[in-house]
Amino acid sequence: MPSMSKKSIPSSTKSRGMNKSALKQVATKFLSSQKIIITSHLRPDGDSICTSLALAHMAEGLGKQALIINHDPTPFPFSLVPEADRIRHGQIYPETSDCIILLECASVERSGQEHLDGYFLINIDHHYSNFHYASINWVEAGAAAVGEMAFWLARELKVKLTPAMANHLYCAIASDTGGFQFSNTNAQTFEVCHYLVKAGAEPSRISELLFNNYSPEKIKLLGLVLSTLKMNPRGNIAIITMFRSFLERLGLHEVDTEDITTLARSIQGVDLVLFFKEVDHNTYRISLRSKGEVNAAAIAEYFGGGGHVHAAGFTVHGSYECLIQEVPRTVEKLINNFVGS
Repeated sequence: MPSMSKKSIPSSTKSRGMNKSALKQVATKFLSSQKIIITSHLRPDGDSICTSLALAHMAEGLGKQALIINHDPTPFPFSLVPEADRIRHGQIYPETSDCIILLECASVERSGQEHLDGYFLINIDHHYSNFHYASINWVEAGAAAVGEMAFWLARELKVKLTPAMANHLYCAIASDTGGFQFSNTNAQTFEVCHYLVKAGAEPSRISELLFNNYSPEKIKLLGLVLSTLKMNPRGNIAIITMFRSFLERLGLHEVDTEDITTLARSIQGVDLVLFFKEVDHNTYRISLRSKGEVNAAAIAEYFGGGGHVHAAGFTVHGSYECLIQEVPRTVEKLINNFVGS
């Protein structure tokens, strides 16, 4: 087989099941720092982008300097988010800082940043898979988004949420929960969003930006990807593919494809979607989205990847003709083993 190589917050609002020790450590370092740099993972998403902007507001509200530096550009539609143009792209080094906050990075490598060994690192993540590599590791697998975690940080810092901050955090959460459709949505998610709306977040405007802002090319891409749909004989695994030629034909670059995966997962009887994305010759990034008892993170970890219980990913190398047969076959065996054990 080929190589598988996130107004004042009421004091009565309490975070349930959260690592309060790590939260306090982050808040202490945040307060003692004068220059804070915020970065996120390669191919940043709405959660990391909007949470970065909210954290920068928090830092500046406390009289500190804040920079946001991501390795990769901001994808559409998040490039339309207010203040998205303040995000720099490239390497952090040799910029100086008192600390660097890495959002949703299971490892430093996941950020695409190099030469960070001499920096004080703060690792903030809500994914199940994380290597706890930083000076402070605040990892909450039960949080819907790092935007939700940033809300609790604001409370710990006694920062009053402005409408801009509330909008950024609400956008982060709405994005990462698929408009509150995904299994990471829970009662605390709605409680946090309740206070964000009271602080000035605008749900209808954010939903319009996130979910009703597609270009004609994106809709055409949707059709091309769905035309590749394959099902395993049992009908519980859906496989879809996005070839680079699709993007080239439509003049698209990196695009948000979560909605395509959601459509495939909506098929009756489907427990898991395998979304093959061609990233280079004989190299595919596979996104997993699951339902029910199927643990996407465990499957991804088998192939050297990771993620959430119901949202994960990994990378494989080999010919498409071989991978499209062997990966689903292996995944089906893993599902049978995991669910049956």
